[in-house]
Amino acid sequence: MIEWVRRVSAAAAAGALGVALVSCGEPDDNAPHQGDPSPKLMMLRLATTDPITSLDPAGPYDVGSRTVQANLYQTLLTILPGKPTPVPDAADCQFDSPTTYTCSLKEGLKFPNGHELTSSDVKFSFERMLRLKTPGGLAALFSPLKSVSTPDELTAVFNLKTPDARLPYLLTTTPTSIVDEESYPANKLLEAKAIGSGPYQLSSYKPGNEITLAKFPKYRGSRGAQNDGVEISLVRDSTALYQTITTGKADLAFHGFGPSLLDKLRKSDQVQVNESDYAEIRFFAFQMKSLIARKPAVRRAVAQLIDRAAIAKVAYGDHVTPLYSVVPPAFGGQVDAFKTEYKQPSKAAATTILKEAGIVVPVPLTVGWTPTQYGVGAKAEVLELKRQLEASGLFKVTLRSAEWPQYQQATRAGAYDMSQGGWIPEYPDADDYLAPFVATNGALQYGYRSAAASKLLQQETTEQNGLKRDDLVGQLQGVLAKEAPVIPVWQGRLTVVAGKDVENIPAAVDPLSFLHLSALRR
Repeated sequence: MIEWVRRVSAAAAAGALGVALVSCGEPDDNAPHQGDPSPKLMMLRLATTDPITSLDPAGPYDVGSRTVQANLYQTLLTILPGKPTPVPDAADCQFDSPTTYTCSLKEGLKFPNGHELTSSDVKFSFERMLRLKTPGGLAALFSPLKSVSTPDELTAVFNLKTPDARLPYLLTTTPTSIVDEESYPANKLLEAKAIGSGPYQLSSYKPGNEITLAKFPKYRGSRGAQNDGVEISLVRDSTALYQTITTGKADLAFHGFGPSLLDKLRKSDQVQVNESDYAEIRFFAFQMKSLIARKPAVRRAVAQLIDRAAIAKVAYGDHVTPLYSVVPPAFGGQVDAFKTEYKQPSKAAATTILKEAGIVVPVPLTVGWTPTQYGVGAKAEVLELKRQLEASGLFKVTLRSAEWPQYQQATRAGAYDMSQGGWIPEYPDADDYLAPFVATNGALQYGYRSAAASKLLQQETTEQNGLKRDDLVGQLQGVLAKEAPVIPVWQGRLTVVAGKDVENIPAAVDPLSFLHLSALRR
């Protein structure tokens, strides 16, 4: 996925659910007796504005599809709340050498159709994903992978052309989900069906409308379902989302609320509002085709003046979090590099930077922005930036806007000295916030080139010692702060609104902006 912001009925589910009651020790007086009615299923109802474009994990990598796929399928590894590094899900994995990564599958893994999950399914799933190369997928990130071998039914070995420390993190993403090789076509996507070994199995699906997931009782992994199933309804806009949760038609709602509706929900005593920082970031990037942007002192002076807290408050009502590195907190090796380099916003310090470089003020600066792609706060954000820079007397800012994709074309062509941008990573690792700006083939091409940054990027990509790699990641963030080709502004928040009786919401939130529904209960 290369873009700048990446952005059911209970009765039917009941027939697909099995309820296992295990008793030990003294008899349970609360246990059902013969003739008693069946225990009521704990079904949850979720509403969202995110469209679901594919149930097949080898398909498009959009947020709505990820939410469903992450709950239907199992990956070799996963990342649990509060644990920044991957842990076993379907397998325990380790590097045997810099170019050999071995995964040992758990015994007894099965798909809902009764087929056993073996290393052959793992090999098939990866080869299929790489063969299909679905636009918007992650196939290109596996270029270091030479082959997947299967010495026995419970062992899959990833053979690499070159060392790649990102591999464990890539193996937590939904495109690396394991599918049943007996059920999935090798050369095309499987439409409207899903056969995975995750916490849930597919019960019903009405494309564009609703989908029901039922608890898969034979799941063996790190995310066992604490509910019996989830009904997911797709609604058209923020108003419909608000009405669905406030009228009790849904137990949870997420993705699509604007700041004004969130403020109303916060004041309600009928719902709970849970906010978690997540992977979306916003920034202003300098286009190196611009003669002005090429001057390090200009970039550093802007970085010295920008007041992130004011932008978060004025443009977004404090519904976003000020960000001081291109890598947000909770990712390995993260440091607040811009706070270290520039301390607090300071006109005096910015004046010194420009004066020492012999730059005449006010510096003319053209700033590009786009009104629709980045949401309702985008205009207020650039207006506040303009106010801050011009209030210093050091810059004269001209704002220019264009709709997407004309904005992308204008940015690449160098129509702006600096432009508004955003990013949601494809895999949960600091590297995916660094490579897009630094790598020569990075997704975010603004023309920035740095020998120091490129060397650190190559080193952290191949370093398999976690502590050493975190140090390299930290050093690279320091270089980006000092040279300021991009200025991070804020980190997004994923807001989940739920009924008062819904529990464990923070454990359900994935930093990549979707939900692991298995954690939810009431």
